[in-house]
Amino acid sequence: MTTRENPVVKTNEFRPVGTVGRKISTKIKNKIFQGTVLVWFSIFAICIIYPIIWLGLSGLKSNSDFFLSTWSLPKEWLWSNYKAAWDAGIGHFFLNSVLVTVVSVVCVLLFGSMAAYGLSRFHFKGQNFLLIIILSGLMLAPQVSLIPLYKLLQAIGLYNTYGALILPYVAFQLPFAIFLMRSYFLSIPHELEESAILDGCNSWKVYRHIIVPMGKPIIASCALLTGMNVWNEFMFALVFVEDSSLRTIPVGLMNLRSQLNTDFGIQLAGLAISALPMIIAYIIFQRQFVRGLSAGSVKG
Repeated sequence: MTTRENPVVKTNEFRPVGTVGRKISTKIKNKIFQGTVLVWFSIFAICIIYPIIWLGLSGLKSNSDFFLSTWSLPKEWLWSNYKAAWDAGIGHFFLNSVLVTVVSVVCVLLFGSMAAYGLSRFHFKGQNFLLIIILSGLMLAPQVSLIPLYKLLQAIGLYNTYGALILPYVAFQLPFAIFLMRSYFLSIPHELEESAILDGCNSWKVYRHIIVPMGKPIIASCALLTGMNVWNEFMFALVFVEDSSLRTIPVGLMNLRSQLNTDFGIQLAGLAISALPMIIAYIIFQRQFVRGLSAGSVKG
């Protein structure tokens, strides 16, 4: 006598309705969040970009056009305003700022990268203490050192020279540059350095051929930050330089304002000229700037 097995009836897998509903609600929440973030950053971008565009367009207006049509496009595009601002002295101040900024940035990158390399790769007695001393420069406000620096520059004969600006700029920008570059250099694998040493490279060649090429993002970030700070610095440029032929563009714009009290179009054209180099520099180096800061901020 044989037994018959009961057939197994297969049914579709049961899916709770609540799970599907939760997935749909999560997607909707994500889309709402993404839309909110997009709207917020769009508004933020407009708030940043619009004043720059307004500044450039207002530099092309006449006085009457500036007061009667403040928020509209120029009725007559006066490109001569930019030439007049350049000839009024902005050109000379602009070149002074370029000289001071370039020399300061090069010095900060050179000395800062070598100091950061030494602090990140070599171990010696008092290393941490030396790092604390360097970083303590971040706590010193430039305004506090104004009078001592003034007397020091007069004593060593650098007052009213380009060196009176370059030396303090380098001194005040170095601590932050060393901090950023050291953090980034710590993330570079030691195996690369060891392989180079086995191939016959000394510390200087390792620095030149490995550390500097691999540290280009953070070096670009430091260059951009240093350049922006030096280019826009006003207090030292006003106090440490007396000769108008040596003044940089922030102080030059103040002089331009006193010369052109009523010609606002030329004044705004001078402001636009002064802002243009840093805008171009950020557009060119923005990718390296973000990469360098994001990598250097989480290492070390």
